[in-house]
Amino acid sequence: MSVVDKAAVKQFLMSLQDDICQQLAKADGVGEFIEDAWYREPGERLGGGGRSRVLRDGEVIEQGGVNFSHVTGNAMPASATAHRPELAGRRFEAMGVSLVIHPKNPYVPTSHANVRFFIAEKEGEDPIWWFGGGFDLTPFYPFAEDCHFWHDQAKALCQPFGDDVYAVHKAWCDRYFFLPHREETRGIGGLFFDDLNQWDFATCFDYIKAVGEGYAKAYVPIVEKRKATPYGERERQFQLYRRGRYVEFNLVFDRGTLFGLQTGGRTESILMSMPPLARWEYGYQPAPESAEAKLSDYLVPRDW
Repeated sequence: MSVVDKAAVKQFLMSLQDDICQQLAKADGVGEFIEDAWYREPGERLGGGGRSRVLRDGEVIEQGGVNFSHVTGNAMPASATAHRPELAGRRFEAMGVSLVIHPKNPYVPTSHANVRFFIAEKEGEDPIWWFGGGFDLTPFYPFAEDCHFWHDQAKALCQPFGDDVYAVHKAWCDRYFFLPHREETRGIGGLFFDDLNQWDFATCFDYIKAVGEGYAKAYVPIVEKRKATPYGERERQFQLYRRGRYVEFNLVFDRGTLFGLQTGGRTESILMSMPPLARWEYGYQPAPESAEAKLSDYLVPRDW
């Protein structure tokens, strides 16, 4: 069994944040990520710190955030130990990079990615650790070729780790990013996994590296292809309406959001995933056979 190297994970995550911000800023062409570094002394609530980076009002990105955090706690919240009783009485550390990009142009999809590491330790006992993460795409006006490209990139990065990894983590993504009250997926999916420790530490860490670095390889080419597509007020209003679904998922179902709020995490960083503008409309129905109506065909799990 390989040694658990927390310092190496942290170094990679901070470097990944740098790299993703550089690539996204280059794709935007105008906007820059502004950093908000923060730190909390250990106490009853979460200790630790992080670097929240936000790009606003760019040429392509209306608002995007790429966060790194490394937090510590003396005890897990009751909601966590109820499901994982083996974590009771252990101090813990959680570190990760999480990002959400909300573009201006409705033809450029919203995207999300997250890679994270969790470890719980107790004197005289072996540590309990796992990795989690993934990435997913939320188009408003989807192009089949972009969806295939996104999933081809995901499948390629999974392949070295086993023939079934993509299929398992793709299906997990479809299940996780699902809005049961709407009976639709949040987007076209990608990869999602949690509790990853079935391989040794080094292999799990390599997989996290592949997923983290694979996000920009999958997303930036789509941004470059679609960012100059002409659009009007109709497309803009539909984009804002569909962003409402994103808000619904993040506030009601997203486990990361709930964990952060329940453990007293930094609210501004936790809610960075919210779009800058969104709207809701009672009883909205797209015109039959319209481009807006076609989106529903993509909001069901399918093989890409």
